[in-house]
Amino acid sequence: MGETPAGRKKRRRPASLSLSELMTLAVLFHQLRYRHFKSFYLSYALRFLRAEFPGLPSYHRCLELMLCCAVPLSALFDPLKGRCTGITILDSSPLAVCDNLHILRHRVFANVAARGKSSTGWFYGLKLHAAINHHGELLSIKVTSGNVDDRKPVAFLCRGLFGRVYADKGYVAGWLVDLLRARQLDLVTKVRRNMKPVQHRPFDQALLKRRSLIETVFDDLKNLCQIEHTRHRSHATFIVNLMRGIVAYCPMPNKPPLSIRSCAPACR
Repeated sequence: MGETPAGRKKRRRPASLSLSELMTLAVLFHQLRYRHFKSFYLSYALRFLRAEFPGLPSYHRCLELMLCCAVPLSALFDPLKGRCTGITILDSSPLAVCDNLHILRHRVFANVAARGKSSTGWFYGLKLHAAINHHGELLSIKVTSGNVDDRKPVAFLCRGLFGRVYADKGYVAGWLVDLLRARQLDLVTKVRRNMKPVQHRPFDQALLKRRSLIETVFDDLKNLCQIEHTRHRSHATFIVNLMRGIVAYCPMPNKPPLSIRSCAPACR
């Protein structure tokens, strides 16, 4: 029994589901393409999964227990992520936490979120930085505030990688080239208008034109795995929703790949 702020005693019941069962339900929700966890739990889990999960609690109790999955889901990403193939694509995507009209009233992420600008306009929230291989598999991820420079998390994202790293003009920086070169990595980007032209190899030019592969990955993460929405009520629910969506994406069989053979004609 524990004491509440009002001095009343509150029951601390043992969980009726194990941690592995909670994680399975969290990932299954995204794999079955339900749009709302409540409809998944009430109309599917409670009706058809009683045999597999005999200790299913009420919906509200399940939401309380689901908060325990934040760290285990984050740890599960490591064995499920893809392997470096020597071709790495970097980019970031906004994770809005509220509509722009409600920024001044927003309180949940008031000390974490920030205003940022993406290719689609201004947003208020966080950023998901990611590195993928040419098979569309996630290699590493990092979440920052919305106003963080895309170049700052690159050192973290490229740990343990090799080969060549492809990115857009926002990653152009001399210090970043030197940092990656010290790790035996080559950074390949297009140049800005006020820079001298750089002659890339035909293969690199072909891959830069197909760098939009990572945008397709972000699109799948947001629309199929629903890692972005503006209804979070705590930081913990945000982490759980983000990581269960990412973990659900990792074993997906139909990831958007980049055919290296398709780059060969462009190199001639």
